[in-house]
Amino acid sequence: MKDHYKLSDVAFLDQFKNAILDPKLFSHEAHLRLAWIYINNEGLDNTIKKITHQLKNFVTVLGASDKYNETVTVAAIKAVYHFWLKSETITFQDFILENPRLKTDFKALLAAHYDIDIFNSEVAKSNFLEPTLLPFN
Repeated sequence: MKDHYKLSDVAFLDQFKNAILDPKLFSHEAHLRLAWIYINNEGLDNTIKKITHQLKNFVTVLGASDKYNETVTVAAIKAVYHFWLKSETITFQDFILENPRLKTDFKALLAAHYDIDIFNSEVAKSNFLEPTLLPFN
C-alpha cells in the first residue's frame, strides 16, 4: 500500500512517533520509509534506538505487541542503512526504486544473513540476534 506517500516525511514521522498513524498505512514499505527518514536525519545508532522504542509503543497502542520482532526490526534498519550508504538518491521513492530487493525480496535478503528463521523465532522476537552468515556492514 502506497497511501503513506500522501503524508509528507514530517507528518508520517510525527504520526508514527505519536502512535496515531493509521495502521493501514504502515505496510512493509512504510517500515522501510521510516528507517530511511530516520537514517537521513539521525544516523544508524539513533535510528535503531528510536525506531525500536517507537515501534514497540505503536504496536502496544494497537494491541498487537505479539507482532513485534526485534531482530527483524533492527535487521531491516541495518539493511536500509547498507543500501543508503551506496545511494545518491534524495527521496525515499527514488531510493526504493533503486533498491527494489528491500521491498520485493526482503525475506530472501535477510536469509542471506541468518541461518535460522528469524521471522518465527521467539528469541529473535524479543532480542536482536546478530547475523550468523553475513554481517550487515
